[in-house]
Amino acid sequence: MSQPVSTIIDADLCTGCGLCITVCPADTIELKDGKAWVTGTHSIACGHCAAICPVKAIRVGEIDPESLHFASFAMNESWLAPGEFAVADLVRLMASRRSCRNYRDKPVSKEILVDLVKIGATAPSGTNSQRWTFTILSQRAEVQALGNQIALYFEKLNGWAANPLLRFLTRLIGKPALSHYYHRHYPSVQKSLREWRADGRDRLFHGATAAIFIGSRSGASCPREDALLASQNILLAAHAMGLGTCLIGFAVEALARDPKCKKILHLPEEEPVYAVIGLGYPQEPYQRLSGRKKPVVRFPSL
Repeated sequence: MSQPVSTIIDADLCTGCGLCITVCPADTIELKDGKAWVTGTHSIACGHCAAICPVKAIRVGEIDPESLHFASFAMNESWLAPGEFAVADLVRLMASRRSCRNYRDKPVSKEILVDLVKIGATAPSGTNSQRWTFTILSQRAEVQALGNQIALYFEKLNGWAANPLLRFLTRLIGKPALSHYYHRHYPSVQKSLREWRADGRDRLFHGATAAIFIGSRSGASCPREDALLASQNILLAAHAMGLGTCLIGFAVEALARDPKCKKILHLPEEEPVYAVIGLGYPQEPYQRLSGRKKPVVRFPSL
């Protein structure tokens, strides 16, 4: 996604090495008279030029100077080159993070939640659009209020799905989604709704004390993928911070189909939500790593 250029080059500092030109994906910079100059009319504000400049002569105005400053920890801001981090430690972190469905009754501070958003936003995005939005519920009561509205939506949906005539008619007009939902999800959702109404058992957010909703403003080239990439960053960072997390797919569906759910979050109607993360301090004392199903791997001969 091209945007007006906010790149500024200090000619007094620039040595004319040309490294910024080699990494610029938008041809925004040229070398003239032994100095780098901004000559292009568009940029994707990726910051490659500023990151590679050996004399700190370049600044990209679109980049938030506070984006790598965190309240809950101090970060080493030196660049980590490929191969300089222990891959075994990275994989151990990835394999240790599990979806959490049991949480302690302890709130997550707003400072930590904002730090997680900043970490999420370090993810790549299509054409570096970074059009994602992060909406945060920081209190358990807020999560429960949204959970109530989502329960109302699924009670209505289950009422429709339980009607065999309605399932038949929707299949007849080429819309089998209601029938698929009935066979795949209706029994478990009905059970969860009964437990929620009877004794307050939370089978949606699982007792999470906070939640992060990742959406997108218009203009992103691949907003769903952007949101999921940011989500993975948040999931891994949360584990490193001592938090448990769980992606809540049913909440994504409710937000896509029930305007009342969006209204609770004060979200614009035109802003879709692609990922919902429930989080809090875990109450699950795992003892060891567990693997995954064997993936399908192909090397096609072309």
